[in-house]
Amino acid sequence: MSSHSDSETETVTVSLTTNDTTETVTVSRAMIELLREDDETAPGVIGDMAVLSLAQQAHGIVHHSDGEVPEQIAAAEDHTMALFEERFGQSYAEMTGHDH
Repeated sequence: MSSHSDSETETVTVSLTTNDTTETVTVSRAMIELLREDDETAPGVIGDMAVLSLAQQAHGIVHHSDGEVPEQIAAAEDHTMALFEERFGQSYAEMTGHDH
């Protein structure tokens, strides 16, 4: 993680790494501070937002798409929701108040 500061904005850059690639994400430090809980780190906030965003997308695809969703996609959504609950200690429905 690195930081950048200039006269107009302060940012935080976080690196995301898999086995074969790395991606960097630069975000507003103010937004990290706004979203973080207690002594949560910038990578922790980014991780939370990534899991939340993937869960939102998966939910939308499975529950708000026209037509039938392939079994493989429904299974991926189920797995994503299980990982969501593991990370946050509550279900997507509990956290968002949106349930089907």
